[in-house]
Amino acid sequence: MGYIVSGKELETDADGYLLEPDFSEEIVSVIAAAENIELTPKHLEVINYMRDQYREHGHTPNFRNMLKGINEFWPEADSKALYDLFPTGPAKQGAKVAGLPQPYGKGGY
Repeated sequence: MGYIVSGKELETDADGYLLEPDFSEEIVSVIAAAENIELTPKHLEVINYMRDQYREHGHTPNFRNMLKGINEFWPEADSKALYDLFPTGPAKQGAKVAGLPQPYGKGGY
């Protein structure tokens, strides 16, 4: 299964994560629709955070570190708020919708 963006199919792994990161705005809309997520400005803030972390570290943070980082720009964010945005798991589903490869397993960085 791949995602079609601008007439081009992007390769994914068996779980639907892109094999290569795509930082376009269009991929976010395509994957969010596939995940049944209606994007809000908060989604986009978290997606931009995930992308920045990927660019800086080569991978995305685990949930605990993600929450800590997000609290820097969204102080009232908690586990529930992030699960409201990404119901199947903020760290994993957030990375998927951001157009990033599948995050590391338990532990992250």
